[in-house]
Amino acid sequence: MQSVDVAGVRIGGDAPLALLSGPCVIENLDLTLRIAEYLQRLTEKLGVGLVFKASYDKANRSSSHSFRGPGLDEGLEILRRVKDEFGLPVVSDIHDISQVAAAAEVLDLLQIPAFLCRQTDLLQAAARTGKPVNVKKGQFMAPWDMRNVLTKLAEAGGDKVLLTERGSSFGYNNLVVDMRSLALMREFGVPVVFDATHAVQLPGGAGDASSGQREFVAGLSRAAVGMGIDALFWEVHEDPDRALCDGPNSLSLDSLEGLLTQVLEIDRLVRTVNRV
Repeated sequence: MQSVDVAGVRIGGDAPLALLSGPCVIENLDLTLRIAEYLQRLTEKLGVGLVFKASYDKANRSSSHSFRGPGLDEGLEILRRVKDEFGLPVVSDIHDISQVAAAAEVLDLLQIPAFLCRQTDLLQAAARTGKPVNVKKGQFMAPWDMRNVLTKLAEAGGDKVLLTERGSSFGYNNLVVDMRSLALMREFGVPVVFDATHAVQLPGGAGDASSGQREFVAGLSRAAVGMGIDALFWEVHEDPDRALCDGPNSLSLDSLEGLLTQVLEIDRLVRTVNRV
């Protein structure tokens, strides 16, 4: 199992569990910095490697009237502030080849959204930057189909890759998680991330927006860590019920320490058992 270094945060191999976390979308500078500061202090206290996540643009919202974020230029500048003020590596979604060059100047990890995981040109443009790439498995994809994604990246020189599970479509407006997919994707020899907050999303479940069931995030997180994943992905907010994007499936900041402490204990137990 290879490990991937994201600006000093090592994910995979024999590294302990890491965390990719932040608000779903950049709502404004002040909120983003407050969340980044909280996460930086918490993960430093618990000894967890953190990659800060926030989207500068949510291009796949259910409605054209939904809040998308500040856009590429302003969003990247805010993420640069996070890096400069808190020393955190940052990740955000890229949606189009035209965004890749500018994003790669700021981001330490380029993320391919689930709906775009088969877009060959986007994947290979990201790989050619030399930056690590995190690809979210599409809700419509089998875990073994992600081998083709890895091949596309490798053909463009991409050898620093994370794969993220975020659930599979199960009928209309619903997702389920097949925990076997976490083990199956790790067999490819790359680190695997579990996106626990998007896994409880109900896509389009609110008609003109997605809904979610955040009450299941903790249980699914514990189960995924028990399967031996390399990192967790949590979207968080000061007040999820008032978040401008994905509030129903986001965690509140005050719930994080207890849950993170639990999953770190599970991670240590799993790694001890695997060494025996």
